[in-house]
Amino acid sequence: MMAIDWTDPRLIAGAIAVVVMAAIGIFVAVRRNKQKTAKLRARFGPEYDQAVLTHGTAGKAETTLVKRETRVEGMKLRDLSAGERERFQTAWKTVQSRFVDHPQTAVTEADELVSSLMLARGYAEANFDQRAADVSVHHPRLVQSYRSAHEIAVRVGKDEATTEDLRVAMIQYRTLFDELAEVQAPVEIKAVA
Repeated sequence: MMAIDWTDPRLIAGAIAVVVMAAIGIFVAVRRNKQKTAKLRARFGPEYDQAVLTHGTAGKAETTLVKRETRVEGMKLRDLSAGERERFQTAWKTVQSRFVDHPQTAVTEADELVSSLMLARGYAEANFDQRAADVSVHHPRLVQSYRSAHEIAVRVGKDEATTEDLRVAMIQYRTLFDELAEVQAPVEIKAVA
């Protein structure tokens, strides 16, 4: 059996190389993770922070947000046809006109109309929490308002929503409705002369 000479310069150089490579690997992994975090923060905005609060750690939150992206990417989301858009906008006007005399009914109908609009756009039929998670992928700045409006709609059924709550819910639903019903601007193709 051969004894190892721990003072051998080749052994020391090899050990240093292994340590340097490990440090570089750790540096690259940390940097990649920071870039992933920055990308998710930029994409989801306040929803990123909400996910961290909900899941307890940034790692669990990021895994959840990536799963949301993957789920929504698998959906066949589409723009509304002109006829569909017109029908939905007419339906919204009808719901909004009911608000003056029947605010509770109008909020409940607004909740249902937004859900129907999401289905028409290609979002999967799901419970509210899943719909909110799905909509957060493309509309992260509106998802908290959507949750708030829906919470008020649920309180309507328990007769716990004030008139001001109902007004706020209608405004929040309208904002999401407008964004979901929006015509996507066509990409302009410029000819090169």
